Amino acid sequence: MRTPALDLPVMLVDVRIVAGDVTILDQISLKLEAGPPTVLIGPNGAGKTTLLRAAMGLIPASSGLITWGGREISVPTRRAIMYQRPVMLRRSAAGNIRYALAAAKVPRAKRDARLHELLAEVGLAGLERRPARRLSGGEQQRLALARAFARDPAVLFLDEPTASLDPAATKAIEDIVRAITARGVKVVISTHDLGQAKRIGGDVVLLHRGRLIENAPAAEFFAAPRTQEAKTFIAGELLV
Repeated sequence: MRTPALDLPVMLVDVRIVAGDVTILDQISLKLEAGPPTVLIGPNGAGKTTLLRAAMGLIPASSGLITWGGREISVPTRRAIMYQRPVMLRRSAAGNIRYALAAAKVPRAKRDARLHELLAEVGLAGLERRPARRLSGGEQQRLALARAFARDPAVLFLDEPTASLDPAATKAIEDIVRAITARGVKVVISTHDLGQAKRIGGDVVLLHRGRLIENAPAAEFFAAPRTQEAKTFIAGELLV
């Protein structure tokens, strides 16, 4: 188990993010702390990706406060984010990871050993010479995870990493999430898959129209949702 991340907890206090005349996040207050994965759910346009980017420190709040381990300014050296459709560099799987290791300032002498560790960690051992863009969709997602792990993150943000993947590829990603969570990495993941939220979620955050509707432990959220919006969403009905 790693020691608690200096970036934790990530605190959002009355956070609003506005783009032009559009409010993307509206008065969000949320505490992300060490422990099992936090799962963000909600319909398209709910603000899930924007919340992940803000918690990562990539976009500022228009108003309100975001802190990392109690600090308002924190360089994201121990935080990493993976998007739904990560871009594969025009090089081999190993070349993609080497690039990430160099960007993370891993000493050159340690890169080969770390490269093979990362390939094994995501189940891509033996594919290091395969052009990244010739990997399957699931393999590309796992390679993107390996690139994120190159930063040795204590907090990892995942934006719908299993969207459009088949069940076997989805299971492979979820197994990796469980493994890194067991090592003490805090995972914050957005998903449209309620089954996935049940399988891996420690707590669930429901967003709708940029507002935080409900935040509860996963078992409690699915067994006894407190809001009508949560009941509607869990039932598979349209949340408009």
